[in-house]
Amino acid sequence: MVRAEQVRKSYGPLEVLQGIDLEIATGEVVCLIGPSGSGKSTFLRCVNHLETIDAGRLWVGDEIVGYRQRGTKLHELSDREVCRRRTDIGMVFQHFNLFPHMTVLQNLMLAPVTVLKEDKEVVRARALALLERVGLAAKADAYPRSLSGGQQQRVAIARALTMQPKLMLFDEPTSALDPELVGDVLAVMKDLAQSGMTMLVVTHEIGFARDVADRVAFFDGGRIVECGPAAQVVTDPRHERTREFLAAVR
Repeated sequence: MVRAEQVRKSYGPLEVLQGIDLEIATGEVVCLIGPSGSGKSTFLRCVNHLETIDAGRLWVGDEIVGYRQRGTKLHELSDREVCRRRTDIGMVFQHFNLFPHMTVLQNLMLAPVTVLKEDKEVVRARALALLERVGLAAKADAYPRSLSGGQQQRVAIARALTMQPKLMLFDEPTSALDPELVGDVLAVMKDLAQSGMTMLVVTHEIGFARDVADRVAFFDGGRIVECGPAAQVVTDPRHERTREFLAAVR
């Protein structure tokens, strides 16, 4: 589903990604862990073409992110084509980014109806089913300001799923939440992982990474220092830098 080959990204003299190689199979859950500033979120944004890469190649499915290949040449996609490809990728950010003037149900229905031109009643039924799935069926007509942070994040997950994506990206989805609200969001993500959704998750929730992910990749200094089965990386890391990080966050 995702393949990165020697992906590099710089901001001025600062090279944030220094040659990332990573493959994610369809149905696989991969968690990216590591200190702040190590490149995890930047890599996630590159997968969705919210950031452009400076070197290397990045594929989602069989399409090169941001480009179309004709023969041996790459041609940059138009904004319209980039947006079309993004419809297959759901992304959940640290902050919920819900439209405050719309109800929960309206937030979920907006993109499928306006972007994909789907039938309103079909989308409405799907949105209500997703709200049921994330435990918020009773909040369909509520406005975001009346919800807790954890509830808003669950709405954000449901909103991304309403587009029926093939890949879900999570950028530290619990980092802005009070500790007592984290569990409900992680439970929704765990259910999603168990359903077979392909997921790439940037997280500081080490227990979640150990218990839910198929693999964990440890980022440091713009590189993947260690990548392997989740239980092995979290409980018996091979690299000294991984051990140092995990000892600190525990």
